[in-house]
Amino acid sequence: MGYKFPLGPYHPAFEEGEYIELELEGEMVADAEIKIGFIHRAVEKSATKRTFIKDLGLVERTCGICSFHHSWAYCLAVEKAAGLEIPERAEYIRVLTAELERIHSHLMYLGAMAHKMGFDTLFMFTWSGREAVMDMLELLSGNRVNYAMNTIGGVRRDIDENIADQIRAAMNTLEDLTLKLKDTWTKDASTLARTKNVGVVTQKEAHLLGVVGPTARGCGIREDLRKTATYSVYSSLNFELIVLDDGDVWSRTFVRVLEALESIKIIRQVLDKIPQGPIKNPKTVLKIQPNDTIGRVEAPRGELMYHLITDGTDRPARLKIRTPTLINLPASEHMLRGANLADAPIIVGHIDPCMSCMDR
Repeated sequence: MGYKFPLGPYHPAFEEGEYIELELEGEMVADAEIKIGFIHRAVEKSATKRTFIKDLGLVERTCGICSFHHSWAYCLAVEKAAGLEIPERAEYIRVLTAELERIHSHLMYLGAMAHKMGFDTLFMFTWSGREAVMDMLELLSGNRVNYAMNTIGGVRRDIDENIADQIRAAMNTLEDLTLKLKDTWTKDASTLARTKNVGVVTQKEAHLLGVVGPTARGCGIREDLRKTATYSVYSSLNFELIVLDDGDVWSRTFVRVLEALESIKIIRQVLDKIPQGPIKNPKTVLKIQPNDTIGRVEAPRGELMYHLITDGTDRPARLKIRTPTLINLPASEHMLRGANLADAPIIVGHIDPCMSCMDR
């Protein structure tokens, strides 16, 4: 006879309110139910009470790890509604910041996964790279978290050759570190034992579950908005769409290692190709005529979408946010069924859930 085991909502393996009710038969998970709603902050409703400009500070705080992508998706929706064109230099700076944030997110995730496996040496080594990325984001924006780089019509801060040179040097260091991570994740016996053939999802199951981001690409699904629904200047940059077919925790983790290397490649191209010119459209957005637009970006965890409805006033009539965690969590329930209890934190953690930006 089975019994129920609560994982969370305040479990040592997770730093957010995350409650998973596991039904166990011995040490095996027979069923799992994830319950959400512990961190509701009324972000969407609050957005309708603020002006378009003031909402920038609000949406950026939806998530502390992919804050730039939240403000970018929001700006894309507002800029479409207002009919604003973005200077090319601003687009390159947006891509530069986004890819730095992607490396930061992936390294944070890889370190957290090592910690969940009890591999704290790998955890500390990985987060030393995360620290270097945060230094570059601080150099670029003045902030280590919530960079306030985006504004409606462009970006708030420019870069000069001194900043570019420092970022290039940091990319050399990060490339060396990431290649060592690649070696560890492909050869270390304990890492492979904890992640290979764990939480397996076939490509067909992944399609039915609707997963996005690295969770999808680790199941053989070729889906990355930077390639499949390209935006900004990504079509002008050379990088690979990383896809692995095994569909286990290792594949969906290793995708992020390889994507970090691709982000380094993108950043180098941005620094070499960035054109001269303004960084912001001078037009001021006060009121926007009635419109209905969507802004989509490939955030580190997957597709992030902002749906904006305007009504001719100086604030949104409705702002709907769809985060990748909400889409990927149901797949975690599927992965947990039939798994060992000891693997439950790894299975839930490996989709890189952000309960705060999902609950909002």
